[in-house]
Amino acid sequence: MSTTEQQPLSPPEAVVDEAARRKAEEYVEQEEGASRKLEGKTAAVATWIAVAMSLYHLYAAYAIIPAHVLRATHVGFVLLLLFLLFPAAPRWRSRIHWSDVVLALLGVSTIAYLLVDFDDFIERAVTPTRLDLFFGVALILLVLEGVRRTSGLVMMGVVASFLGYAFVGPWLPPPWTHRGYDVERLVGQLYMTLEGIFGSPIDVSATFITLFTIYGAILAASGAGEFFIDFSLAVTGGKRAAAGRTIVLSSFLLGGPSGSGVATTVTIGSVAWPMLARAGYERNAAGGLLAAGGLGAIISPPVLGAAAFLIAEFLNLSYLDVIFMATIPTLLYYFGLFLMVELDVRKIGVREVPPKRREGIWAMVKERGFHFTSLFAIIAFMIYGFSPIISVFWAILLAAALSYVRKDTALTFLPTRHTPLHRTRMAKALEAGAIGVVSVAVTCAAAGIIVGVVTLTGLGLKFSSIVIHLAGGSLLMTAVLTSLVVWIVGLAVPVTASYIICAVIAAPALTKLGVPAFAAHMFVFYYAVLSEVSPPTALSPFAAAAITGGDPYKTTLQTWKYTLPAFLVPFAFVLDPAGVGLLLKGSVVDVIHVTLTAALGIAALACGTQGWMFTRTSLLERVMLVAAGLLLVYPATWADLAGAALVAIPVVMQRLRVRAMVPA
Repeated sequence: MSTTEQQPLSPPEAVVDEAARRKAEEYVEQEEGASRKLEGKTAAVATWIAVAMSLYHLYAAYAIIPAHVLRATHVGFVLLLLFLLFPAAPRWRSRIHWSDVVLALLGVSTIAYLLVDFDDFIERAVTPTRLDLFFGVALILLVLEGVRRTSGLVMMGVVASFLGYAFVGPWLPPPWTHRGYDVERLVGQLYMTLEGIFGSPIDVSATFITLFTIYGAILAASGAGEFFIDFSLAVTGGKRAAAGRTIVLSSFLLGGPSGSGVATTVTIGSVAWPMLARAGYERNAAGGLLAAGGLGAIISPPVLGAAAFLIAEFLNLSYLDVIFMATIPTLLYYFGLFLMVELDVRKIGVREVPPKRREGIWAMVKERGFHFTSLFAIIAFMIYGFSPIISVFWAILLAAALSYVRKDTALTFLPTRHTPLHRTRMAKALEAGAIGVVSVAVTCAAAGIIVGVVTLTGLGLKFSSIVIHLAGGSLLMTAVLTSLVVWIVGLAVPVTASYIICAVIAAPALTKLGVPAFAAHMFVFYYAVLSEVSPPTALSPFAAAAITGGDPYKTTLQTWKYTLPAFLVPFAFVLDPAGVGLLLKGSVVDVIHVTLTAALGIAALACGTQGWMFTRTSLLERVMLVAAGLLLVYPATWADLAGAALVAIPVVMQRLRVRAMVPA
């Protein structure tokens, strides 16, 4: 018996107990770092530092601050908060150790030192002084320790291995060999220029990522997440597929603005798991669906798990262009997930779950519908003519202003007798925005070290040549090998870091064979996202399993089942020129054609992987449907015709079999 066909949970009135909720939150902490729970005056000081960081970046969105100043001060704020709020060991979670204060002050000192006389500082990059070397080595070590605290030993080991590669180049065998670099050269590259720690990744973190994190915190504090879940529960009720549809719709509404796969999974799962259990989903299948829904947050506009901003920076594109490129793949992803849910109704006998809403849909929209502005506000501002940074700045102000529509959602900054200033809702939202960016920001700083080493040693060109050689010059095999490389890197590091690393070492292999740079980077990004559903870093499925009480690895397999059809779509970007139509590039006819054939291919793959269409599929029908899906995703006329024919045969066979069953 497959995991999807096991008996539903008994009793049906499942609940999410506190232990399961805490376990799920541990997986969120694995992705975002486990911060301290401070109290008293220490907590107030930490809050005001975080609020100051958020207000500074909001000011920087509208003011003109030189790039080197903004990047450096951003890193300074991040290191200060990181060592104050993220403990070196779990036993120090309730208090700040004296060593953390020393490291925090040292981090600030490395930034203050370079800003005192920046013009003279960068001129010494070729011949750094002893003081330059001290602060440069200190900053590199602080970034490594910061990555260890927020992302774990594996990520720190990856960064350290790139640093080691810079030293041992002369002793490596071809084609990995290079001249080798000493500490002076590395400090000059990584600390004293805008090509290392203060390079493009940290620039994106200091501008786009920080502002969007603040925006997400403002939305969460004003109750947007709760509204989207309530709305989804209400609007999808009354049908057998209502439980699954609720997951798909709420993950789309909540995930796009949040950009966090694990957080979206936990937020929705805590509310929706009892409903899934009553509908008949067993633990692992429910967890797989929750994780698949959460995964959509990373690939959905407008945030794209922070990668949209990095793609725009690397390719010198506008942020709006990246959002447009992600639109059709996102719709195809949710289309595939929706089909899988509909097939669940027939395959496992999902039951109808009466909606438990306290208010009607229209009353809900009337009272809290202002939250829908978060879905289009930023894009609307950009279409109006504002830059992306100014657009999110105004979107933040709009969200804060709209929170006053209801008294219970108002983000007030005014203290009361029982609520001091640093505990007001606005202060807590700004604090959450600053703390939320720390983990991503230090990852970007670490990625800057990797990018600096790759640039210095020429590793990207070497690696792409090796991949093309192993693939025999075949574009298909190069794409397969590139996807495997991105996937393997993603097993060790977070999505953002995985994309940055592979953008500089793996994407050049595709562009060398004629793939447009934008298509190559989107390909790399989508496969970097697979790290969220691949052990040992399958954080979203593991968090979902903690909520449902299922087996983490069986839940991961179920997540793969739900998401697999959509993850074949990126191959269409790179294997044929017509495939870029999925990225809204090319003629309107090409865009429509490749989108429709890809949608049909995803439908065929969904039926093939589920083993169900109108009724249970035979082995031959499953093979034909999977083959048809693969052919239809490939953007070529001969493949479309062959795929359509292979879909038609199982459709006819199934219809005849269903008709024969009706009299009985």
